[in-house]
Amino acid sequence: ALAIKSAAASSVAAKVAVKAPSANRMMVWRPDNNKMFETFSYLPPLSDDQIARQVDYIVNNGWTPCLEFSEPEIAYTGSESTARMGPVSSNYFDNRYWTMWKLPMFGCSDPVQVLREIDAATKAFPNAYIRMCAFDASRQVQVASMLVHRPASAKEWRPV
Repeated sequence: ALAIKSAAASSVAAKVAVKAPSANRMMVWRPDNNKMFETFSYLPPLSDDQIARQVDYIVNNGWTPCLEFSEPEIAYTGSESTARMGPVSSNYFDNRYWTMWKLPMFGCSDPVQVLREIDAATKAFPNAYIRMCAFDASRQVQVASMLVHRPASAKEWRPV
């Protein structure tokens, strides 16, 4: 048990016994196979209903949805495929740009259109990762990006 001093005690520090959590419950990332993508990649793959709700949110905010895809071999950046300027690579995101599936859906106001395109991209490239991005035209930035399809061979998602 750990002894913790209470900040609430005025002059005399009260000691409280706290049960130490198991190491697995404290782990915030796996030291092995910890490859992640964008938003929600630390969660289990999204269901069709969850993807539909994200599409609704994107379209209802007036953002421009866009689909991109990448073969598993090049979806992640590795040392063999990247020119680094030193050993530091924190917050240095290579391979941000995958191949676009058609053009961004400018002016899209129907979430069903986006869902149809996700379905078409998945059928055309079943062995590729497919992600949906969203761009805010007024701020000129990408505001969302998430995987909407993982190939059957994908093994990177595992619960901690």
